[in-house]
Amino acid sequence: MAVKDPTAVERANLLNMAKLSIKGLIESALSFGRTLDSDYPPLQQFFVVMEHCLKHGLKVRKSFLSYNKTIWGPLELVEKLYPEAEEIGASVRDLPGLKTPLGRARAWLRLALMQKKMADYLRCLIIQRDLLSEFYEYHALMMEEEGAVIVGLLVGLNVIDANLCVKGEDLDSQVGVIDFSMYLKSDDEIGGKERNVQIAAILDQKNYVEELNRQLNTVNSLHARVDSLEKSNTKLIEELAIAKNNIIKLQEENHQLRSENTLILMKTQHHLEVTKVDVEAELQTYKHSRQGLDEMYNEARRQLREESQLRQDMENELMVQVSMKHEIELAMKLLEKDIHEKQDTLIGLRQQLDEVKAINMEMYQKLQVTEDAMKEKNEIISRLEDKTNQINATMKQLEQRLQQTEKAQVEAENEDEKLKEEYVNKSERLQKEFSQKEKQLLQLETDLKIEKEWRQTLEDDLQKEKETISQLRIETQEIINLKKEFLNLQEKNRQLKRVCQDQEAALQELASKLSESKLKIEDIKEANKVLQGQVWLKDKEATHCKLCEKEFSLSKRKHHCRNCGEIFCNACSDNELPLPSSPKPVRVCDSCHAILIQRCSFNVP
Repeated sequence: MAVKDPTAVERANLLNMAKLSIKGLIESALSFGRTLDSDYPPLQQFFVVMEHCLKHGLKVRKSFLSYNKTIWGPLELVEKLYPEAEEIGASVRDLPGLKTPLGRARAWLRLALMQKKMADYLRCLIIQRDLLSEFYEYHALMMEEEGAVIVGLLVGLNVIDANLCVKGEDLDSQVGVIDFSMYLKSDDEIGGKERNVQIAAILDQKNYVEELNRQLNTVNSLHARVDSLEKSNTKLIEELAIAKNNIIKLQEENHQLRSENTLILMKTQHHLEVTKVDVEAELQTYKHSRQGLDEMYNEARRQLREESQLRQDMENELMVQVSMKHEIELAMKLLEKDIHEKQDTLIGLRQQLDEVKAINMEMYQKLQVTEDAMKEKNEIISRLEDKTNQINATMKQLEQRLQQTEKAQVEAENEDEKLKEEYVNKSERLQKEFSQKEKQLLQLETDLKIEKEWRQTLEDDLQKEKETISQLRIETQEIINLKKEFLNLQEKNRQLKRVCQDQEAALQELASKLSESKLKIEDIKEANKVLQGQVWLKDKEATHCKLCEKEFSLSKRKHHCRNCGEIFCNACSDNELPLPSSPKPVRVCDSCHAILIQRCSFNVP
């Protein structure tokens, strides 16, 4: 026996199953009432069979992650072939909940059945075999005659009215299994053949009526086209008649223009003949008069050249004289400006010299006043030393009274703490004021250090004598008086600073002309350049010498290097160097040989 082709057997089986499912669906629909829901079993089996028919011989396509084998590709191609299918494709893509191409294909089949156009869509697809070859193998059911037979069978489904809800149905995860039990015949079905024949006749009549309706629809559309064509034809006839009338009018105008043109030509020819005779007579007279005119023209031309040359020479001389005049005027203006500027500078220099002389006199007077003030301050400091001696004597007497005043100590502690805070604040302010004065008044450094030691002894005594409130108040009053004196001194110091700054500005302006103070100004500039950009360490941070690493005290004073920023004690910085601008020798850094500046033990801002 000859071996049958397995693909042909598959096609035949699928064709038979399609026939059975379509036939059973139509018969059950007619008996059930022709309007079907999505839960109707024969309808579900029909969709399963159609899915198997469309999947037969489908090519496997490679995707990015895996192999893909779906029927959505050929169904999506229907939109390009059948324009009315664009609506169904767009609605399938917009459905929510459809994630796989197979779910979209199932929704497409259900919507096509509800529109009663499944047969038309698949017929357009089968006709284009060259496009189907991209999706199906050559032996697939859709590529063979069985596909055309199934499309013909699908025409019978137009009898059925389906009302399917596609939106909420889970089409992605359905399992497509054919239930063969529905297609097995029973004894009751064999007895009902006559009824089936009647039903088939009714169906044929219905199909015939639907085909007639379709043809009538096409006829109506053709009638509408004919009417539109007749209207357009009448419009064209009217336009043609108007165009013919316009052509006739234009021809008449053309004939008139041609006749007028011939008349104009005749007149112009006659006029040309008359003008030719006149021109010949004029030429003869012109030739006779031209000889005399040429001679006159040559003489006039020669005279014109001579006159033009003379005029050019005169213009050149005039230009030279004008330029010389402008140059002389500019030189005179420049000379006048120079003279005025020099006079102004001379007047300004004289005024500056007078101002400098007056400032020097004022500075000399103020220096004398400051010297007198310094003497008064020395007297005040000597008085303060006497007071400290008296306080020491009273301290010895107070030590004997300490035992008696222990009970009153608890009551007076609160007031003592407040007074102590006020005294500490006042002492800090005094320290700041002393630090500012030490920068400019180097002669008072020793006196201020003695005063600082006196204050430190007073602080120690105050800690021991917390009970003596009355005596402490007297001392605070004295300190307040001292503070007022220091404030007055500070104001005088600020005034002196301003005067000194004004003097320095005046000296810098006259530095180029005053050769005697040149060396002093250069030394001041070098010192200022070295000090720029240097930041002194705080007293809390600079506690030990960089060389001997010993703690600073009153005996070991701090010296700051301008260049490298290091801080040494007075014992380690023994190198001294004489300067022409200072009467005393200056201490020098051991590492960079820069000038050391003595620094007070107060907090410098």
